[in-house]
Amino acid sequence: MEEVLIPIVVVPTIFFAFYMIVRTISDNNLRRKLIDKGLLDENARLLFEKHYTDFVPNSLKWGMVLIALGSAILIGQLVPRSYQAETTVSGMFILGGLALVAYYFLATKAQRKIDEN
Repeated sequence: MEEVLIPIVVVPTIFFAFYMIVRTISDNNLRRKLIDKGLLDENARLLFEKHYTDFVPNSLKWGMVLIALGSAILIGQLVPRSYQAETTVSGMFILGGLALVAYYFLATKAQRKIDEN
């Protein structure tokens, strides 16, 4: 059964990923060309331009969450076998939530700093 499902799932997934990458690149190139030639009004220009200084890095959030989840799994392996599953799952939720709360405070602090400048 698995030999049949793997090609049915993997091949369309690869083609869809390739399509999305090509589409994103071509859309961005088109937007850049329109902005550079001045064919868009100011409102549309603000929508298409990304101000990277206004965003706190999203990779920081996911790095914190993944480190927290990995730590929870590691801690779950250290507890006795009878409590291992419950400890691992609850630790993943607790530490993942704490990572998101910590990210919120870091992001608001960074956003305030950006707004001051």
